[in-house]
Amino acid sequence: MLDREGYRPNVGIILTNQRHEVFWGKRIREHSWQFPQGGIDKGETPEEAMFRELYEEVGLLPEHVRILGRTRDWLRYDVPRHWVRREWRGAYRGQKQIWFLLQLTGRDCDICLRASAKPEFDAWRWSEYWVPLDSVIEFKRRVYEQALTELSRLVFHSHERSSTWPECALPVAKSQVQVNE
Repeated sequence: MLDREGYRPNVGIILTNQRHEVFWGKRIREHSWQFPQGGIDKGETPEEAMFRELYEEVGLLPEHVRILGRTRDWLRYDVPRHWVRREWRGAYRGQKQIWFLLQLTGRDCDICLRASAKPEFDAWRWSEYWVPLDSVIEFKRRVYEQALTELSRLVFHSHERSSTWPECALPVAKSQVQVNE
């Protein structure tokens, strides 16, 4: 399902722990790391898709997490043409995503990368909040920066500033963040 501009509706998930670290998954049989993400099925809300993807990719159920917030608007990235299937070329441009910020309320041992028949990740780790910007594939980097920046205020108090924060990632105004309370 593509929108009129050629973007597939999708959700992205930033899962944090009590130490403000983020879940970072290694794509199965690849050397690339990313946040959990996935498409929104027809008739599904972004929140429903997020919980489905969270279970499929990370094995966590709604009772294992708390929603801290989500991005206000869709964030888009284009997929390089050589990565697009031949039959989709000309119609498919990339992904448009709503990003959710979650806090793990369960335990690390609740994470199960083999919860679905088609696992997405074969390894995972907790990383400092901004580390993913240094290692995510280039064409996703801007969207990761936008999501992490917009949602950072929900993780860090405005007077806190991690030494690993990039200058472009100063906390954003509260009016830019949609909070689920």
